[in-house]
Amino acid sequence: MHPTAERIISKVPEVTLLFWIIKVAATTLGETGGDAVSMSMNLGYLAATGIFAAIFIAAVGVQIAAKRFHPYVYWTTIIATTTVGTTLADFATRSLGMGYSGGSSLLLVLLLASLAAWYRAMGTVSAESVNTPKAEVFYWVTIMFSQTLGTALGDWTADTAGLGYLGAAAVFGALLIVVAGAYFWTGISRTLLFWAAFVVTRPLGAVVGDFLDKPVASGGLALSRYSASAVLLVFIVACIMFFKHKPASTNH
Repeated sequence: MHPTAERIISKVPEVTLLFWIIKVAATTLGETGGDAVSMSMNLGYLAATGIFAAIFIAAVGVQIAAKRFHPYVYWTTIIATTTVGTTLADFATRSLGMGYSGGSSLLLVLLLASLAAWYRAMGTVSAESVNTPKAEVFYWVTIMFSQTLGTALGDWTADTAGLGYLGAAAVFGALLIVVAGAYFWTGISRTLLFWAAFVVTRPLGAVVGDFLDKPVASGGLALSRYSASAVLLVFIVACIMFFKHKPASTNH
């Protein structure tokens, strides 16, 4: 191995089909897990956001402190971003009365601002460049905003737009297919497509999570949030255990 190879290994996983499968499962878990704490435990959105924000900060700290890529640490941090994103979006859109459109607009601005600041500071927003603490901070802040935006978008599409959970899932699934098609058949920036897919998979997971645990009268299956979260967690762990999951390399 080249003596500098270890230093240019990214702290994030290689982006493969498995990555996106786990990502969708993680975002679905974020929805059911976030709702379990804020609703089933009756803690409310603000308290739940505080709990998940603390977990998110701790997870990011462990991720940054790690010397190399660790799949369980990485995906724990991703799940932390999805749960805090769920409760934070619900707090902004419902408790603060911003509404889905207002919350989505604000979060889109924050996401774009985060990407702009990252690009200005590092010269790139590519996930493959995430191999320094500074880049990791930008990466995780951007992801947190994208997850929160995705929650608001999912709720807006399913509720305000009147498509329901399955209709919204079909919309975001179709958008994900469009992004995949652009990846395989166009020359559009791979970095742009990565972040587009990252944003789209969040509302997809959010509406699937809502479909699983919301009341039947609201178009859901009324499954236990705890049971659904446990099954999703087991699935994610199984994917990490049984499939090869390599870190991305910045050595091109």
